[in-house]
Amino acid sequence: MAWLQLTLTTKQDYGRQLGDILMANGAQAVTYRDAKDAPIFEPAPGEVPLWEQTLVTGLFPAETNMTPVITNLKKVSFLQKPLQYKTDQLEDKDWEREWMDNFKPIDFGNGLWVVPSWHQPPVADAANILLDPGMAFGTGTHPTTAMCLRWLAEQDLQGKTVVDFGCGSGVLGIAALKLGAAKCIGTDIDQQALLSTRENAELNGVADRFDVYLPEQTPAVQADIVIANILAGPLQELAPVMLQYLKPEGFIGMSGILRRQAEDVQEAYRPVVEFAPVRYEDEWTFLHGQRVRAEA
Repeated sequence: MAWLQLTLTTKQDYGRQLGDILMANGAQAVTYRDAKDAPIFEPAPGEVPLWEQTLVTGLFPAETNMTPVITNLKKVSFLQKPLQYKTDQLEDKDWEREWMDNFKPIDFGNGLWVVPSWHQPPVADAANILLDPGMAFGTGTHPTTAMCLRWLAEQDLQGKTVVDFGCGSGVLGIAALKLGAAKCIGTDIDQQALLSTRENAELNGVADRFDVYLPEQTPAVQADIVIANILAGPLQELAPVMLQYLKPEGFIGMSGILRRQAEDVQEAYRPVVEFAPVRYEDEWTFLHGQRVRAEA
């Protein structure tokens, strides 16, 4: 079946309302995208993530007469006048198959791969993480997750204890365990994230070594490695909590930080952490360093 898609731009407050209007005018589905390519991390369960300027696209059967739809949209008070919109014809495709074909195994170096469940691992005896791409939690496709995974792949993790702070999908903790860590403690404020981590840990055969908790339930631990891919604000605010988990001479890695935020985040951890040179990918930053040995 061929389709016609109609795309309009509106402000965040009206995105959901515009989607409802498109559905009322015959759209079979509605999608929301950012008009300026700004990321949104880990929406709450059931939440539709909207951006300051949101592209709202309605998908209509190709034979739909769009004239009355456009006429109705011109009457919507919160849309720009004259009405700005774009229509595109979509050829008939196996969309599920095409979506799956877009996701391939990703190599993060030193034998660490993230492999969608429908693919055979390219290297059978590598540290293969079976994880399907999704929107809410990290799967390695975003630069912040990718930088964390590459850094973990560089570490000597044999027999080490790791804290995955803000564990999301659990991909970072699973990576650490696949690379030889003895134990991982995951913590997250979102129960859905904890469920996702448990399920992915089971899928990857590491659930017996990966314990997950809400922050208030997380046991005291002195970890060799603390890894966090959250946002700059929480990383700054929670620096005392993060440092409680990190043993002297332990290593910390942090991402979810824009270039302009890097210095402020580092300042929250100095002088306890001695930072290595900052790593960058696009507008994103990865910070890593070692906790200074406590004086006797």
